[in-house]
Amino acid sequence: MKLNRTIMVLLLAAGALHIFALCAGFLAPYDFAQQNRDLLYVPPSRLHFNDPQGRWHLRPAICGLAELPNSPGTYAEDRSRCLPVRFLVRGSEYKFLGIFHCSRHLFGVDPPARMFLLGSDGYGRDVLSRLLYGGQLSLFCGSLATILSLSIGVLLGVSAGYYGGWFDAVVMRCAELFLALPWIYLLLAIRAFLPLHISAGRMFFLLFAVIGFVGWARPARLIRGVALSGKERGYLLAARGFGGSDLYLMKRHLLPQASSILVTQAGLLAPQYILAEVTLSFLGLGVGEPVPSWGNMLATLLQYDVLVSYWWMWAPGLLLIPVFLVYHALGNALQESADCRVYSQ
Repeated sequence: MKLNRTIMVLLLAAGALHIFALCAGFLAPYDFAQQNRDLLYVPPSRLHFNDPQGRWHLRPAICGLAELPNSPGTYAEDRSRCLPVRFLVRGSEYKFLGIFHCSRHLFGVDPPARMFLLGSDGYGRDVLSRLLYGGQLSLFCGSLATILSLSIGVLLGVSAGYYGGWFDAVVMRCAELFLALPWIYLLLAIRAFLPLHISAGRMFFLLFAVIGFVGWARPARLIRGVALSGKERGYLLAARGFGGSDLYLMKRHLLPQASSILVTQAGLLAPQYILAEVTLSFLGLGVGEPVPSWGNMLATLLQYDVLVSYWWMWAPGLLLIPVFLVYHALGNALQESADCRVYSQ
């Protein structure tokens, strides 16, 4: 019971991360490409619940920023110019859930003032907005790559285990080859053959296709083992004797036995594929500017002055830590749950 409760909590946490990314347009106060060249590398805005006279207010407010005359690029709050944070404000247009055109944002301030809850980057773009939009690419690229990898693994693993013979030998030798190759070098080699200048949408599909295709070997080997043991079970032999087709036997009897492996592998592979996308984008081989990805946002840290002076530019890397912890904890919990079911049988 405790293990099931842990899995449910982790599933809710992982689902919340994807919902935040999916609703990025609504949650982000600005468009990811909207620039303000007068506010470069602005530190995160502080929320104030007390006005300059010391009175407490339920509605938070932010203060205007003034650049210090003797320190270019250094900003200080101007407590004489405080603006209330408003909710459900109109702003830049976006597609809610990728379908509906909408211009409502969860929060914001009256223009021309700007608020940067996680600071701004070298082009004056809001880091929070880019972080949310970047999560759409990084998280969903990892999720779709996981689905693709498991689909290929199921197809080849079940077929190899069920039919055996030369087909099994060919699939397993290919799997060993993919397992022996370091995934990062294989991804770089495959990406090197693709065009450099590709639209953001096509690059997204290429990324998850390449990453998903590289990772099919491990789930295929595990599912093959289940198929090898399951095809000799008495109930499957009886179903074959009653005229069950190969496709029916694999779908009705072998795939349900592999369901726990599929769920466990999904929890383990998703963070690896998110990291793969972040790595490719960090190296400049993923989605390029101005479309945000957690990888190309971290690429700005290659500049030494940004690395040591603007700590808020580490936000994508810091966010990856809880994302990986949630996925790894979920994978371990699913593995323990599968082991408990095996031992109980």
